[in-house]
Amino acid sequence: MADQRWTVAEAKARFSELIDRANAKGPQTITRNGRTAAVIVSAEEWERKSRRKGNLAEFFAASPLRGSGLVVERAKDRPRKVDL
Repeated sequence: MADQRWTVAEAKARFSELIDRANAKGPQTITRNGRTAAVIVSAEEWERKSRRKGNLAEFFAASPLRGSGLVVERAKDRPRKVDL
């Protein structure tokens, strides 16, 4: 579904309608001075898009470098001293 564009003034004046349309018809774009300023999406879409996919251990386990023999050495330098 194509999103609808709203000016900031329209979005403020018709905020309840803006939310209803985001829920029913998808993302709603708010513009300021002709440029996109924000996009309003339903809470359901936000949850779906921002849900974490996996964890760090799974990310490293799926790395194409796993088992490649790559050795990363840690620098053994000490932190520099700072006068406080």
